[in-house]
Amino acid sequence: MSADTAYLAMMLDAPLQSWGFASRFQRRTTGLHPTKSGVIGLVCAAMGLAKGSDEEKRELPELRKLTMMSIAITRSYPRLEDFHTTGGGYDKKTHAQFIPRKASGGPCDNPTVSRRQYLTDARFGVILAGDRALLERVAAALQDPVWGVWFGRKNCIPAEPISRGLFSTVEEAERCLINEQPLECFTIVSEVERFEDGTDSLSDQPVSFGDGASSGPDKRQFAVRRIAVKPGRPMP
Repeated sequence: MSADTAYLAMMLDAPLQSWGFASRFQRRTTGLHPTKSGVIGLVCAAMGLAKGSDEEKRELPELRKLTMMSIAITRSYPRLEDFHTTGGGYDKKTHAQFIPRKASGGPCDNPTVSRRQYLTDARFGVILAGDRALLERVAAALQDPVWGVWFGRKNCIPAEPISRGLFSTVEEAERCLINEQPLECFTIVSEVERFEDGTDSLSDQPVSFGDGASSGPDKRQFAVRRIAVKPGRPMP
């Protein structure tokens, strides 16, 4: 890392979190740790970058260069599955605005039914590393966000302030999040450059959050990111 590198410490704490990376159709699952697409999406909302906008196209390539490490501060956080319906019980003539719409236009004939997973009572420390000037802007946006921020879904509202400060070393950022506890006691998910240094690959590197049709030029796009997962050992 260069002299202009900084480390932004973030605390992701909420009753519910949901970090999707492989959801399909009506089954919306969650990973066991924050995804980079979810964290960068949160940052984009705080900075007021509309999906598919020229501002997003200009800023997202730089945000994507930031490397991310997450620390599972809560050692146990069970998954909750919610049986979810949208748009049931409304009259098409008087309340069409509350009914999900078909891709071809017009309200759907039946409610949309899905099963959505959440992590309950989870708490993660996240460290973004990269250009100091960019991270200064990110930290300022998190302290005074343009739009609402949440952890994967709109009902996953933060329980405490997210930004915990900008630091010159990763060790300072870690101490801010876990105090003097040994880092080895926590499960760590870190981004790696070399494939052989990783233990898993996720399609969560945001290329475009898009605002158009799934097959159009402004579709949502994600690249593969290589990560290393290090399980924590028992507390001393």
